[in-house]
Amino acid sequence: MALKRYIFILCLCTLYIVPCVSADSVKDLQNKQKKLQQEIEQTNQMLKETKRNESATMNKLQLLNQNIKNQRKLIKTLDGEITALDKEMKRLNLTRDSLQRLLDAYKADYAEMVRQTHYARMQQSPLLFLLSSDSFQQLARRARYLQEFAHYRQEQVRRIENIQAEIAIQNELLQTNKTDKQTALNTRKKEQENLQRDERKQKNMLSQLKTKEKDLKKKLQQQEKKVNELNKKIDDIIRKQAEQSSKTQMTKEQQLLAGGFAANKGRLPWPVEKGMISGHYGKQQHPVYPQVLVDNKGIYIQTTAGSKARAVYKGEVTSCFMVGGTYAVIIQHGNYRTVYSNLSKLSVKQGDVVETKQTIGTIFTDAEEDQKTELYFQVFQDRDMQNPELWIAR
Repeated sequence: MALKRYIFILCLCTLYIVPCVSADSVKDLQNKQKKLQQEIEQTNQMLKETKRNESATMNKLQLLNQNIKNQRKLIKTLDGEITALDKEMKRLNLTRDSLQRLLDAYKADYAEMVRQTHYARMQQSPLLFLLSSDSFQQLARRARYLQEFAHYRQEQVRRIENIQAEIAIQNELLQTNKTDKQTALNTRKKEQENLQRDERKQKNMLSQLKTKEKDLKKKLQQQEKKVNELNKKIDDIIRKQAEQSSKTQMTKEQQLLAGGFAANKGRLPWPVEKGMISGHYGKQQHPVYPQVLVDNKGIYIQTTAGSKARAVYKGEVTSCFMVGGTYAVIIQHGNYRTVYSNLSKLSVKQGDVVETKQTIGTIFTDAEEDQKTELYFQVFQDRDMQNPELWIAR
């Protein structure tokens, strides 16, 4: 019996090690699910801010594309969560069944022990058992035996109570997982319906936009001209500043700033409090016209109207200028520089020392482009252009 109980306990210990991984996995998936739902809610808010009509625009399509992308990710995450919950429930059931078998074994052992004790007491009382000893040594042994036997009975009762409590915990966890699974299934069904609805909208928008191809391409050329003018202005300023910096050695403070900026690669805060990347760095196909190649020198981050641009790291404002009716700001962090463009209003001036997350200005909201509010963000190391997505936190 002792060997069997040992094997039971060993098996249970093994089972208790496994659930931590499954539980963490479910929690991670649930956290990812919440983040995606927040992103979808944010994109929907931006869609609400667009002109209140059914006509298709590039901005609406871009936001809808992002929504569809996040919805697909969310459905995939929910599928993973449901699978993980199924595995966890299976493990919980196995653990509960093992505990029940162990409980049954302890109860049977205890019942047999009580039966044997009752029979023995009918034959002879503990006091007579002690008094009938032939010697003092035998009396001591019998007293110790009775003491150990009483302790063993108490231990058996304690074990039974502990296992009953464990079974209650397993049942509670099972019920929680069942509820979580049903919630995940309901959410998945809802998101699948939302995805199908948005995919229909996407198809209709693409059809509408393709009928306006001539006008849209003309507008794209105008936008490209404006962006090229901005990029040239930024490149000229960065080049002059970098050349000037190369003539003098960095101060200790500038070295510390540069070191801190570099050490935070991949962890820098976003230049907006909330937003989505609407234009990635580098060459890529246009979302409507695959034959058109876009080459972004930074990233575009779309956000809600009235949003502020903020510094991603402490540094000094080295330039504030205007191109095409909007402002741009350059902040130096040692031999690194960050650029924030498409601002309607500035909160800083050249020479200001700013802190991480300090407001730089208000991002321009374009009433002619469906209330589009989009920041153009760039990162430079000396004169070398960097991919900003590798620098900001995921």
